[in-house]
Amino acid sequence: LPARERNGMRFNCLFPAFSSPGKSKEAEIKRINKELANIRSKFKGDKALDGYSKKKYVCKLLFIFLLGHDIDFGHMEAVNLLSSNKYTEKQIGYLFISVLVNSNSELIRLINNAIKNDLASRNPTFMCLALHCIANVGSREMGEAFAADIPRILVAGDSMDSVKQSAALCLLRLYKASPDLVPMGEWTARVVHLLNDQHMGVVTAAVSLITCLCKKNPDDFKTCISLAVSRLSRIVSSASTDLQDYTYYFVPAPWLSVKLLRLLQCYPPPEDAAVKGRLVECLETVLNKAQEPPKSKKVQHSNAKNAILFETISLIIHYDSEPNLLVRACNQLGQFLQHRETNLRYLALESMCTLASSEFSHEAVKTHIDTVINALKTERDVSVRQRAADLLYAMCDRSNAKQIVSEMLRYLETADYAIREEIVLKVAILAEKYAVDYSWYVDTILNLIRIAGDYVSEEVWYRVLQIVTNRDDVQGYAAKTVFEALQAPACHENMVKVGGYILGEFGNLIAGDPRSSPPVQFSLLHSKFHLCSVATRALLLSTYIKFINLFPETKATIQGVLRAGSQLRNADVELQQRAVEYLTLSSVASTDVLATVLEEMPPFPERESSILAKLKRKKGPGAGSALDDGRRDPSSNDINGGVEPTPSTVVSPRGWAIGAWGPPALSGNNGVLFENQLLQIGVKSEFRQNLGRMYLFYGNKTSVQFQNFSPTVVHPGDLQTHILPTKRVAAQVDGGAQVQQVLNIECLRDFLTPPLLSVRFRYGGAPQSLTLKLPVTINKFFQPTEMAAQDFFQRWKQLSLPQQEAQKIFKANHPMDAEVTKAKLLGFGSALLDNVDPNPENFVGAGIIQTKALQVGCLLRLEPNAQAQMYRLTLRTSKEPVSRHLCELLAQQF
Repeated sequence: LPARERNGMRFNCLFPAFSSPGKSKEAEIKRINKELANIRSKFKGDKALDGYSKKKYVCKLLFIFLLGHDIDFGHMEAVNLLSSNKYTEKQIGYLFISVLVNSNSELIRLINNAIKNDLASRNPTFMCLALHCIANVGSREMGEAFAADIPRILVAGDSMDSVKQSAALCLLRLYKASPDLVPMGEWTARVVHLLNDQHMGVVTAAVSLITCLCKKNPDDFKTCISLAVSRLSRIVSSASTDLQDYTYYFVPAPWLSVKLLRLLQCYPPPEDAAVKGRLVECLETVLNKAQEPPKSKKVQHSNAKNAILFETISLIIHYDSEPNLLVRACNQLGQFLQHRETNLRYLALESMCTLASSEFSHEAVKTHIDTVINALKTERDVSVRQRAADLLYAMCDRSNAKQIVSEMLRYLETADYAIREEIVLKVAILAEKYAVDYSWYVDTILNLIRIAGDYVSEEVWYRVLQIVTNRDDVQGYAAKTVFEALQAPACHENMVKVGGYILGEFGNLIAGDPRSSPPVQFSLLHSKFHLCSVATRALLLSTYIKFINLFPETKATIQGVLRAGSQLRNADVELQQRAVEYLTLSSVASTDVLATVLEEMPPFPERESSILAKLKRKKGPGAGSALDDGRRDPSSNDINGGVEPTPSTVVSPRGWAIGAWGPPALSGNNGVLFENQLLQIGVKSEFRQNLGRMYLFYGNKTSVQFQNFSPTVVHPGDLQTHILPTKRVAAQVDGGAQVQQVLNIECLRDFLTPPLLSVRFRYGGAPQSLTLKLPVTINKFFQPTEMAAQDFFQRWKQLSLPQQEAQKIFKANHPMDAEVTKAKLLGFGSALLDNVDPNPENFVGAGIIQTKALQVGCLLRLEPNAQAQMYRLTLRTSKEPVSRHLCELLAQQF
């Protein structure tokens, strides 16, 4: 019989009732309960079961569990099977444990003993079963028990190939679950040489392990580059017959090739010229093979071939240093833009977006503009259309800006609602960035509002007002154009806002034309008044008072509107207040006073566009308000539209930064860690006992993509295992985008030196690098401790040895405020103890430094002398270095 039928017969023999069609759920449950009762009686019976019977019943329990029923017995019998010398019995025992045993089970110790025996048996079959079980359960206790043994098995010279393969994958599983448990030592250098192993399965498993390990310790595994290139070269240049057992539909070892290419993306281009030349030759060979006619019409063949090709292109993009390869990669992707497979078109567009930001391949990408525009118009899949829009945005420059903006505006009329706001932002950015003729820019933004007014955010129409205000040469054209746009029967409210603002400021520039005389302008705006929201009506009232100053002939008409009961007694307090104040101002103020109060808006300060910040917030988490670039909100309550600009971020001499979140100081967890004209790094963190988690936000402040973006945590000295990144940050950061990195922190013991963050990337082809101190100091693991006065003084006397005390007398650097001092001490981590010190002016605190290795009790006393503007700070702990370090850290706060 075929295997499928044989397996089916085997299960039907176990549960014959299940094989009959039409049985009810109740009948199934009844049959299972009967079987469970029988198995329970067998396990509890006086007669000892032989290995076969025990295996059979454990297998039945496993099958019942997989059917969705709870199993609460049989675990001990499964553990007993692990001591069997028969493969099938041991296999069922391990399978049951892997599926049903909880990682916190009391049986884990017994299971660990059985695994330890199997690993020491040198029987390759039993060793593989044990390694599979460790990987499947993956509990911390198992990791602690075997993390040191598995590397030895992996690199042992007498280990079988199947055991090495299982050991590598098992170690990878443990490292992902608990990286701190996997010791780095001599084996780290030896595991790299597994890339030369003759067994392809061992090489494949080793590449997966090395790729994961090198992300945390890239320098320790740097030797893998030449070995990976050598192995890749042998695969790429071999015929399919050379690797017959690992050839998939005429493609030699495709999955290993993909893994090797991903491993190489963890490093910059090889420094050795010979290695680099061999790698370039490999990449060229892959590109050449992509041009060859397919050896099979099967989809599996094309999938395997394209997997290698796209990973090769990703590596070429990652290096961004070989112009010839970049152009060839672009041309190869261009052939996929019209491929019948939707996924290939999507991947091609996505990869070309990255290529468009390279100085070497930007022009090559532009040659495909017509194909991309056609994709934007004709693609059925919305995700492919969105990638086409992204590519048009990426390839845009001064030579094609008007064409691309025009096509994106045309697409916007039928675009999916989910992506309209992003398209609007991109059109607005491109129109501003490449506007040589600002009348074209005004037309573009007004078209945006007309086509997709609901999706035009405040940042967009604020920005057009700022530009018009700052440019004298476009003000008359803007007033004329917006006046014509307002005459449309259906006019979006955002158009009314723009029209009200521009006509209020520059309506006098078109007032000479009888078709746009002051009364006509007012009448046109007021015809929209009752259809608008409160905020827009408030803006229009400001426009009306501006009209009284610009056009005295409209004063009586406008005062009549302001005097109307619907305004003076309006239920909305904002509208009522504006009407009352504007009416009074127009009535009592002289012409000169009115002209002074309502003078034309001054130019806005030239700063980076807020639309870029808006696009960045759409792509990732960020901070700041809609006007966080410091510009004035034209709809503000001030009739001149002015609000105070937000202070820009300033880097302090100590290397911390003061910005949107405030400084990530010793007593705070959130802030801007660093900022310059290219990059902003924000930090948010939380700490509990000896554990912490830190979120780092890397924001690209430019419109150019960062290449080879690589943030690495450097652990000086005693910080070898404190900071553990959870995942790799993307190697490319788009212009205006923000990416996030999460760091898990564990304090193993007391430390003095904070970890360092090393950030490297390429901007416009030029390498950039910076190194910063991360705000991870010993006091972050300070847990406050409450204690009575008696207990405090008793503990204070116990810590009376000279090496246990650190004291510092210093001058106050900030005003001596008691409440501020309390806040700083609490933020530092200690508990403040009341009624302990005889002098009520002094501050007394207590806490415990929580580390994995030990707990360090800490007592502090801060004595301020307001008259001398001095402090005396005393720290007592059970460890001398901790006392001195905490004293230095805390003294900096005052």
